[in-house]
Parts: sequence; structure tokens; C-alpha cells
Amino acid sequence: MKRIALILGYDGSHFSGWQTQSGGGAIQDALEASLAALAGHPLRVTCAGRTDAGVHATAQVVHFDTDTARPVHAWVRGTNARLPAAVAVLHAQEVDPDFHARFSARSRRYVYLIHRAAVRHPLWVGRAGWVFRDLDVAAMRAGARRLVGEHDFSAFRSSQCQAKTPVRRIESLTIDESGPLLALCFEGNAFLHHMVRNIVGSLVYVGTGRHPEHWIGAVLEGRDRSLAAPTFSAEGLYLQAVTYDEHFGLPTPPPGMPLWQGASRLE
Repeated sequence: MKRIALILGYDGSHFSGWQTQSGGGAIQDALEASLAALAGHPLRVTCAGRTDAGVHATAQVVHFDTDTARPVHAWVRGTNARLPAAVAVLHAQEVDPDFHARFSARSRRYVYLIHRAAVRHPLWVGRAGWVFRDLDVAAMRAGARRLVGEHDFSAFRSSQCQAKTPVRRIESLTIDESGPLLALCFEGNAFLHHMVRNIVGSLVYVGTGRHPEHWIGAVLEGRDRSLAAPTFSAEGLYLQAVTYDEHFGLPTPPPGMPLWQGASRLE
């Protein structure tokens, strides 16, 4: 039995999310069907982080076990031949049996794109959240700094969240600008259900002047979801990267073109 790790990219606009659904329509459904056809047997994949409907990924990581012998490039090209155009395997490799896409992950990086414009642009629909009001980016950055570190993020947690604890650690939360685009870049050990989108919604409240930047700290300390802003739209959220210990040998940075790298630089 071999354990294979894959790195995927996908446009989540027309999927019901990552996790398999009884009626189909999930990214996991499409991937497992394609892999099963190539492997010659049913199999299940485990991902680094489940994404909701409409959420994208530039480098989702998954693993699966199989007895089928295939060259590494076949797990890429053969799987892609049966996948919808909105999903692609970018990289495949055999990994140690103790590798686990979710539990071996050291950190995860998400990027949320906001398109700032008086009128929505059709090319950003489905790929960026839209804000038609002016945003005070300096105030948003000041609010974001209050969230860095290890905290109880109950105020930014979905009521459907199944995590055993609301405590998470955000290693960095930066806001970069490129023309009309804002990129809110989150890196942390793990994230609660809707945590990133709930934080984005609250930072937009600060950016539009609805609340001062210190309100973010008060919401965090209040640990009450009703105190924060509504969940922001899914369409601007990207799972950009997952990092692992070097001995697992996964490429860093992951393959493909990074969505956002460095301040004020759109790749």
C-alpha cells in the first residue's frame, strides 16, 4: 500500500464546496471519481482544509492510499484528463505512510481578495469580494494587528463549527494593495469554520467607518459571534498554501503561479 499526496488548484465558483455530497457536486466527488477510474478501485481522499461553496484554492493538499502502481506523472495527467476544467492536480508524489494532509500540516495560508470600485467589474465576479464604498486601509491594518497571536476566536466562529476548541493562533495578518484590489493575507496553524470570512466582514466594517479599529479588539474579547459583522462572501477567499515539515518533501512554495506574494504585488 502506497500513500500518495496531491496538490490541487480549483475554482470553487460552481461547486458545493470541498466535502462530498450525497447528490454530488463537490470537489471531493469529482476528484475521487477521477482517481478511482485511474486506480481501478474506489478510494477516499483526505484534504488539508475543507473549503465552502464558492471558495477557491491555489494549493489544496490531499492524500490517499492505493495498491495500484502508477508513475507519478500519471497521477497528475491521468487524473486531470477526467476532471472538470475548474479543477486540476498540479503535483503528485509518494509520501511516507505517516503523512496526513490535515494533521501533519504546520500552517495554512488564506488570501481574501476585495475589489474596491463604485461599480462591480464582471471579471472579478466570483473571484473577489466587492466593496463599493471607500475603505480606510490604515484603520483596517490597525484592527487586523489586534488579531495576531493566540486567542479564543469564538466571536468569529460559525455556529456550525465542529472544532473542539475555539483557540487558534494567527501568525500574520497583512493587508496588501494593488490598484483597486486589497489582499488580506492570513497565516496560522488552523482556522475555525467561517473564521477568515467573519474577520474580513468585521475589518470591512472598520474600513468603511462603521466602527473604529479598537472595536475589533472588543469583539475578540467579547467571544460572542453576535458582536461581529456578518460573514463576508465566499467568492474572494483562496486557500493559498499549506506547509509541512521538510522531511515530507512537499514543494515549497507549491507549484503553479502564486495568487499573491509580497506587499502590493499581484502575481
